[in-house]
Amino acid sequence: MQLVLISGLSGSGKSVVLNVLEDAGYYCIDNLPANLLSQTMIFLEASGYDKVGITVDARSGDSFLKLPELVEQLRLHVDLRLIFLESKTETLVRRFSETRRRHPLSSDERSLREAIVLERELLSEIAQIGHHIDTSDLSANALRGWVKDLISLQSSRLTLLITSFGFKHGIPLDADLVFDVRCLPNPHYDPVLRPQTGRDADVIAFLEGVPEVAEMLADIQAYVTKWLPCYIGDNRAYLTVAIGCTGGQHRSVYFAEHLAAHFATLEQTLVRHRELR
Repeated sequence: MQLVLISGLSGSGKSVVLNVLEDAGYYCIDNLPANLLSQTMIFLEASGYDKVGITVDARSGDSFLKLPELVEQLRLHVDLRLIFLESKTETLVRRFSETRRRHPLSSDERSLREAIVLERELLSEIAQIGHHIDTSDLSANALRGWVKDLISLQSSRLTLLITSFGFKHGIPLDADLVFDVRCLPNPHYDPVLRPQTGRDADVIAFLEGVPEVAEMLADIQAYVTKWLPCYIGDNRAYLTVAIGCTGGQHRSVYFAEHLAAHFATLEQTLVRHRELR
């Protein structure tokens, strides 16, 4: 039986993920109290459901504190994945302001920002054992695509996620390892290359003409190769390697594509480009 648990901050996109699962044939439940999780799974399995998606979050109240323990118990009986969604505070404030929806933890005595801070604290323990997706700069369509890719992979093996990003837009909140390639020559300063990306032939040719690019790529590849077995031994389901340049268009994209091509022969690998639309 496959179970995808979705948790995370309010306003970070949990309903989008649940809709993706429902479209993929999962039986979905939104906002299930954490203390009903085990009984619900027993009932659904007895009823013949083999793919289930459930959101569990801070709206569960005090019972949510038991979720990490419940997750470990469920892992013994079902094929379980835990997806944890988060976003920058400024992004969440903007989303709630635009939709005019009330944060579930806000009150007359607690402002929106204070509610977000409180929710982060309540979710801190479960955040440590889930696969993080930072939705701060993601459109709903991009998030849907990422989730579709995730659920198509074997959950029994580690998935290596390699993402490019631009430092001027902030480091991804979901990164486990971050590498900075800003010291390398920037194609942005060539007017012909500026509108292209690290996936285009002209940019690739430019970067491959710089000896330091190949050296840094080899060093990053060697580092991840050396330490990947330790992360696998730590029983991780996901490892996110983030490659950053200034704008996230050229150098980081080139590096991410090449690293993903290399590691795809060794592990389940996904590549993302946060700044490419």
